[in-house]
Amino acid sequence: MPTRNELEAVYGATIPDVGGPDTAILLVGINPSLWSGWSGHHFARPGNRLWRTLHLSGLTPEQLDPADEAAIRAAGLGITNLVARATARADELSADEVSGGVEPLRALVRAWRPAIVAFLGISTYRIAFAAPKAAVGEQRERFEGARVWVLPNPSGLNAHYQQPALTAAYAELRSGRLRP
Repeated sequence: MPTRNELEAVYGATIPDVGGPDTAILLVGINPSLWSGWSGHHFARPGNRLWRTLHLSGLTPEQLDPADEAAIRAAGLGITNLVARATARADELSADEVSGGVEPLRALVRAWRPAIVAFLGISTYRIAFAAPKAAVGEQRERFEGARVWVLPNPSGLNAHYQQPALTAAYAELRSGRLRP
């Protein structure tokens, strides 16, 4: 468990992307939390519901640990963020900073060629792509040839989605990934 000083010391830290050319679904977070910056792993804060949601939705065969990058990759998943720097809260990011993450993401998607790019956070997707009416689910637009999904942010701070609704949204991605 990190101390407050240890967390404050990692403001602005970056963590490496997880994935590669074998990535089927690239999960795109908003930015790393301080906890993730401290641990060096994506979605590492204990209250984050991503790992439970991925398992309950059927996207992973078991509940994975953020540090088990080999298992994450074996499940066909990759992880990156629109903004690389760690902050305490996503609302510390400017709209320009979020939009500025699109071009580096394009380069990553061109290199890895995932079938699906799944954005974890509808508000951030709306800002990044100037799409104020975007809704959760599959989008009509493609991103560098990949199908695009917008999913609810799995943070424990996202009170709009309780676990059953969060699981259902991710299960829709799982069932939809089989379509061309």
